[in-house]
Amino acid sequence: MRKEAIHHRSTDNFAYAYDSETLHLRLQTKKHDVDHVELLFGDPYEWHDGAWQFQTMPMRKTGSDGLFDYWFAEVKPPYRRLRYGFVLRAGDEKLVYTEKGFYHEAPSDDTAYYFCFPFLHRVDLFQAPDWVKDTVWYQIFPERFANGNPAISPKGARPWGSEDPTPTSFFGGDLQGIIDHLDYLADLGITGIYLTPIFRAPSNHKYDTADYFEIDPHFGDKETLKTLVKHCHEKGIRVMLDAVFNHCGYEFAPFQDVLKNGAASRYKDWFHIREFPLQTEPRPNYDTFAFVPQMPKLNTAHPEVKRYLLDVATYWIREFDIDGWRLDVANEIDHEFWREFRQAVKALKPDVYILGEIWHDAMPWLRGDQFDAVMNYPFTDGALRFFAKEEISARQFADIMVRLLHSYPKHVNEAAFNLLGSHDTPRLLTICGGDVRKAKLLFLFQLTFTGSPCIYYGDEIGMTGGNDPECRKCMVWDPEKQNKELYEHVKQLIALRKQYRALRRGDVAFLAADDEANHLVYEKTDGNETVMIIINRSNEAAEIPMPIDARGKWLVNLLTGERFAAEAETLCVSLPPYGFVLYAIESW
Repeated sequence: MRKEAIHHRSTDNFAYAYDSETLHLRLQTKKHDVDHVELLFGDPYEWHDGAWQFQTMPMRKTGSDGLFDYWFAEVKPPYRRLRYGFVLRAGDEKLVYTEKGFYHEAPSDDTAYYFCFPFLHRVDLFQAPDWVKDTVWYQIFPERFANGNPAISPKGARPWGSEDPTPTSFFGGDLQGIIDHLDYLADLGITGIYLTPIFRAPSNHKYDTADYFEIDPHFGDKETLKTLVKHCHEKGIRVMLDAVFNHCGYEFAPFQDVLKNGAASRYKDWFHIREFPLQTEPRPNYDTFAFVPQMPKLNTAHPEVKRYLLDVATYWIREFDIDGWRLDVANEIDHEFWREFRQAVKALKPDVYILGEIWHDAMPWLRGDQFDAVMNYPFTDGALRFFAKEEISARQFADIMVRLLHSYPKHVNEAAFNLLGSHDTPRLLTICGGDVRKAKLLFLFQLTFTGSPCIYYGDEIGMTGGNDPECRKCMVWDPEKQNKELYEHVKQLIALRKQYRALRRGDVAFLAADDEANHLVYEKTDGNETVMIIINRSNEAAEIPMPIDARGKWLVNLLTGERFAAEAETLCVSLPPYGFVLYAIESW
């Protein structure tokens, strides 16, 4: 066995409390190097005749990527504390892996050899809102979704959809427009909407906040927002707002005071200023988002700034009953601020959803003291590379997803915000080169994967566009210009996701990934409920073997409702190019 590939640490994604009485433990080994793994475990204070008392249980292989196998065990220690190690076997070889290294037999003279989970404290649990795991989100860029009140449109607003957007153009989208189309969202099956910023700001995107306590007058007023939230809740739709706390806008009153009064301003320490007077060219002499002078970075460690922003966060929950905060550029703000943020908003509404914008490994923010989830861009990247761009094979794609799933605890994956596109990326169908079949496969994977999926407005009807600003076109409301086939596909998948708990919360297992033909087979399992998804991501028709023994089981085609009993030991599924099928597998 390759000892250097065997890895565990007693924290984060390798050892964590799943709930108030259950521990999840994982082990990583070299791919195909270990035949069998057992968890060796016991209470640190159970001794008999001078020997520590332990027991063993088999660990289950939960996946493999290009380099490693991953093993899993679930334990409920009666006294909420544990010492543990691992017994690995390959052929006749046996190793006992502990915190202090490798042994041929399990040491029993001292528990200090072993990994330690000192105590399972409820207060330390990662606890995301349970409702998020069942939610299908819909991201709305308010300026481009619908114009419901032309009387408040910005001066010079262009006729709706009359031309492609520019970085500075306006079309008059507003909150009333969203209210007017809630039936559309409910019919699609949406149960959560995420709004990009709605607070007063000069731009069309509103990420340059001028006043955090006021709704932009071109979007509506506070009564309109209350009406929107009320109507959403009546339809079973949650509402998440976007908070920009990393930076403010150039027109933010405290920053204007610094521009006016320089070093004498009482707000000078609200920002990261290197010298006075302030200058914007060639680069600002104060910290900003990127190097954008109109977006000065806030000093979130300053007590007054912290108090101001926490007041903002709690105000919109308390007064408007919003259900979540999406946090812009979250990784560039100090961790202590986010810990206090979580305490403040959870004290007010315990099941509020806290979503951070982080594009990379986010484990430091997902330990239960900061965020409930992050925007799952590694999921996005892998899915687009396989289904849309066809840059990687089915095996490479499965490896990416397995590695991603094992990078975080299970309950983190269950609440992850899985997106295929956003206001920051090209449109889904554009990345697919206009091929609706590829777009269908992307939605299929997204809506059958573990986590909380989010659809970017208009992707479900086949809107197109490149990078910003092209991805921010006006929503197409003319039925003749909507791709109804794609819409009905997404609607059916959302309905199936609601019907089958396994599609929402089930464990993912990749059963087959054909490197040459790019066939993909995976299943979602939750208790006794299993759904198998078979995908032909190729431009050739295919006969794809089902990698299970289906004898004694019913197979239910979830797309057609057809139900049949499997009698043969092996079954094959015939799929057209870019075809797919979903089967519920039920025992007789």
